[in-house]
Amino acid sequence: MIKRELYMAKIRPFINKDIIKVLTGIRRCGKSVLMQLIQKELVENGVDQNQMFPINFETKAVDYVQNIDTAYQAIRDFAEKHPGKIYLFLDEIQELPRWETLVNSCMIDFDTDIYITGSNAKMLSGELATYLGGRYVEFKIYPFSYEEVSRMLPDKTPQEIFQIYLLRGGMPFLYQFPMDDISSRQYLDDIYASIILKDIAQRYKVRDVEQLKRVILYMIANTGNTFSASSISKYLKRENRNMSTETLYNYIDYCRSACLLHLVAREDVIGKKLLRFQEKIYLTDHGIREAIYGNNMRDINQILENIVYMELLRRGYSVTVGKASSSEIDFVAAQAAEKIYVQVSYLLASEETIEREFKVLERIPDNYPKYVVTMDEIQRGRNGIKHLNIRDFLLLEKY
Repeated sequence: MIKRELYMAKIRPFINKDIIKVLTGIRRCGKSVLMQLIQKELVENGVDQNQMFPINFETKAVDYVQNIDTAYQAIRDFAEKHPGKIYLFLDEIQELPRWETLVNSCMIDFDTDIYITGSNAKMLSGELATYLGGRYVEFKIYPFSYEEVSRMLPDKTPQEIFQIYLLRGGMPFLYQFPMDDISSRQYLDDIYASIILKDIAQRYKVRDVEQLKRVILYMIANTGNTFSASSISKYLKRENRNMSTETLYNYIDYCRSACLLHLVAREDVIGKKLLRFQEKIYLTDHGIREAIYGNNMRDINQILENIVYMELLRRGYSVTVGKASSSEIDFVAAQAAEKIYVQVSYLLASEETIEREFKVLERIPDNYPKYVVTMDEIQRGRNGIKHLNIRDFLLLEKY
């Protein structure tokens, strides 16, 4: 269990504060372990472990997780036996119908510090905004970064670690034990099946699960490409299937709520306006793509983009795809008053590629940091634009 300081640093200011801490993210990305890290830090700061009450709402081992009345009674009994402040850790709480009522009651009735996790970001934030407006803070948790994977594989070279990361992605369990490629794929395939069936099909009562799977597979295959409703419609017609645009957008919304994929809007960096078309698709974990679709090495440009996009999200940036005249900037990442521009390419293998990647950044009329990120081992920056190997870019302390 490595200390995920990137997240702990964000959570720490809210520990022991009268505000609900909400950890959201894709299944098995490490939310439960983060709750264990919080408990460990509380103990180190003098809190009695006996004051902590963890509940996993996916378990069948205890009866009180079945409904809000039995869950509330269990918490009430715990509070009566443990005078003083209690610490509630409510894991995968979206599995409990009307969970928001339970959380609200605990906030009112007990002296408590509450932490909850869930695999449906939209549901959690939507319900909390309705019932607990202004009394919660959300932390988006993602699978391991390249830096975290490096700490889990201390005996391998940076090149070996990145090769593994390209194919397996960042799901923490894959790095806890020695695991071959077949076992890794099986594990990721099982996570994917759980997301499709539990977090999407069952939750949203999707009738045609086969059609849902086809749409999601299309999106996974097109990681890093422009999303187009018409292109998906044409794909389905070739498969002898039809789907309304409304259903298609519902499916995409379900996938985003389940933290499986992201649609990234385009921004005109010269005209300073957001463009309402041609969003690009990225996945929360590129390892799932290799397990379900394969071809991560063949489509390495797309995967490198995906890795950089997710790293920017981890660091708290708001990310868009840039447009400067007729050229595209892979990422425009903003955070408070900061901004960076990033171009991602596999290799600067020709003068044409070098010109394409650098020229678009040179056209931008501001002085924010600009990066070209590739797998080249030799750096070829120019005109103030930094050129970095992707491993070095991912390990920078600050952009």
